[in-house]
Amino acid sequence: MGKLSVFENVTLDGYFCGPNGDLSWAKQNVDNEWSKFVEENASSGGILMMGRVTYDMMIQYWPTPQAAKNDPVVAEYMNNRPKIVFSRTLNKPTWNNTTVIKGDIAAEVKRLKEENKKDITILGSGSIVSQLTQAGLIDEYKISVNPVVIGKGRTAFEGVMDKMNLKMTKSRNFKNGNVVLQYEHTVK
Repeated sequence: MGKLSVFENVTLDGYFCGPNGDLSWAKQNVDNEWSKFVEENASSGGILMMGRVTYDMMIQYWPTPQAAKNDPVVAEYMNNRPKIVFSRTLNKPTWNNTTVIKGDIAAEVKRLKEENKKDITILGSGSIVSQLTQAGLIDEYKISVNPVVIGKGRTAFEGVMDKMNLKMTKSRNFKNGNVVLQYEHTVK
């Protein structure tokens, strides 16, 4: 059975995106150390999972010549890995290796975890993170806290009703001010 992880960039005040989906704050602290970490993370393999909004945002950059030039390692990973998109409206994905699933998110993810030996990583996609957190299906949370406060936005845990206990398994500080915190879901 594969492990289901989340990789989420958040602001210091806990938002994964600002008003109107703004993510400009997430690109402010890119340096060589951070770029190397992103490349290492990207090359770890597995299946990518996202919602339609994240898919629409990512397809605008990763399959382009600009991405291949500016971020060749990450672009290769993003373009060649299998991708699962949950969407009620996307019918024919144009990004290679993409499968669209329209069914019940929790039931489909449970099935995917049972059938797959590969790990699955959710990128962004706050509503999916929230639903799968509530369903107890996420095994690991990797949260990159960025040193910026934006005052308002969306959290990845909107709608989570039950207390969830987590165990920290790793943390890493970066010179750019980012801190990556890694947690495992523990049983109540």
